[in-house]
Amino acid sequence: MVDVGEKPTTAREAIARGRITLSKLALAQVRSGAVKKGDPLQAARLAGIMGAKQTSLLIPLCHPLNLSGIDVELMPTPRGYDIEARVRTTAQTGVEMEALTAVAVAALTVYDMVKAVDKRMTIGPIRLMKKTGGKSGTFVR
Repeated sequence: MVDVGEKPTTAREAIARGRITLSKLALAQVRSGAVKKGDPLQAARLAGIMGAKQTSLLIPLCHPLNLSGIDVELMPTPRGYDIEARVRTTAQTGVEMEALTAVAVAALTVYDMVKAVDKRMTIGPIRLMKKTGGKSGTFVR
């Protein structure tokens, strides 16, 4: 694990995005509230938040961070949902992994809840869109 002890503590934020694409039947069930397991969008938001908080347990050598804010949003598209996670902290290392994990876990949650109807769903691309703070400064895709 990289020693970040000498790095200054700064405000940091990362935004990641991804997408899940569903069949017409699966999409109709999600949008009409007919998914037997419940509302996959609300479950995915919560799962994404929980995933961000657990990132250091999932990704080897990832520092555990005290996160100050996590927002996960699922936005409808003609074929599914775009997923965006925004994660904030004040720390000695960034929150890119937490944002990326939040998007992945949110997408996987939708998949899990809808897989009885559509096993051909696709997830991706998942990518970092922006990060601020730290020595490397701001990155914008």
